[in-house]
Parts: sequence; C-alpha cells; structure tokens
Amino acid sequence: MEDSTIMRSVNSSGDRRDTLRDEASTDSQQYCHLCFSDIHAALRELTATVTEQKANIRALETQLREQQTFFLEELNKKSDEISNLTQSQVEELRKENRDREIAFSASLMQSNSGYVGPFTTEITLIYRNVFTNIGNAYNPITGVFTAPLRGAYRFTVSVFGHGNPSNAAYVSIMKNEGKVVMAYARQDQRELNSSNGFVLILEVGDVVYVRLWSGSRLYDNGNNHNTFSGYLLFPLREQELCRM
Repeated sequence: MEDSTIMRSVNSSGDRRDTLRDEASTDSQQYCHLCFSDIHAALRELTATVTEQKANIRALETQLREQQTFFLEELNKKSDEISNLTQSQVEELRKENRDREIAFSASLMQSNSGYVGPFTTEITLIYRNVFTNIGNAYNPITGVFTAPLRGAYRFTVSVFGHGNPSNAAYVSIMKNEGKVVMAYARQDQRELNSSNGFVLILEVGDVVYVRLWSGSRLYDNGNNHNTFSGYLLFPLREQELCRM
C-alpha cells in the first residue's frame, strides 16, 4: 500500500516537471518568434531607408551632371564669342581703351630760369616743359588742353613768384571762355606761392587753359615751381550727364 502511494507521488512529480518543461519550451519559442519578428521589421525598415538614400544620391548625381553640362556649355559659348571676334573688333576695343588714357603735366620753362610777366593785359600761359602727355590732348605750343571725349577731368595749377609791392602771382584756370578757379599769392617780399585743383565735366572739344592776369609776375627755374596738370577720371555716357 505504501509502495503504491509512493509510486503515484513520484509519477505526479514527474508529470509536473514535464508540464513545466513543456510550458518553458513554449514560452521560449514564442519569445524567439517575437525576437525574429522585431529583427525582420528593423531590417525591412533599414533596407527601405538605404533604398531611399540611394535614390536621393542618384537624383543628386543627375542634378550635378546637368549643372556641370550647363556650365560647360555656357563656358564654351563665351569661348566661341571671344574666338569669333574679328581683328577689327579687337583693334576697336584696343583703340577705345587707348582713348580713355588721358593725362598731362607740364611746367613753364624748358630750360634756364626767369620771370614771366608782368603784362598790361591777360595772356594764356604756355607750359612748354612737358612731363607727361598721354593721349596728346595738351598742346605745348598753345598751352591749351582739348577734351577728346566726354568725361570727368581733374585739373591742378601751382604758381610761384618773388614778392614785391608792384606784382602778385595771380592766375585763373579757364574752361572755354569762362573762369573756373583762381590761384593767387601776394606779399611785399620773399617767395610766394599758391595752388588750386578741381574736377570739371567736359564735352568733346571743350578747352581748358591758364590765364596770367595783367600786372602779375611768375618766376620759374629748373625746380619747376609753376605747373599745370590734368587727367581723365572716367568717361561719361549721355544719360549720366542728364542725371547731373
């Protein structure tokens, strides 16, 4: 009787262990199934992301190739335009640039030293000692600058003399027939000097020159005290003058 009871107890314990083992195995299988499902979902999402990135990269590469092709075509067009310039057009461009190079500077005396004036009437000063005459717009025979093109010009004048009660150093710069500015110095003794500068808008053919007033006297020597200079700042088009 006791043996029979013991055997039933042992069998019952074995059955419970088998049941627990089966349940654990089932739980493990379900857990592994869930793990694999999550991994597959993550891989699918990663694959989709990589595919999308590849598509974006291909689109970007296509766009870059198109832009590169466009820039190369534009560069080739510009190169063709330059290469298609005729020799006459090249010479015309060179001449236009040369025409814009205008500058001169000169002093009164070419050599020796001495006085200019005084005179009983005004005279046009002739600055014979030419330092620079780019564009040949200044005439050292007449002392007159003639504007070769419309533009803004800068001019300066300096005067020098010896003071005395009778004479002053007195000049004016003229545009055509009108007085623009003056440079004036007067004292009873020793050296005297003065200078002035300004910007003028000139039309083609306008003239600029220096006038020595009656009763005035200048002195010059190898130090070139008395000078007249001018140069083109920049050319002006018709509409730019209208705005002024």
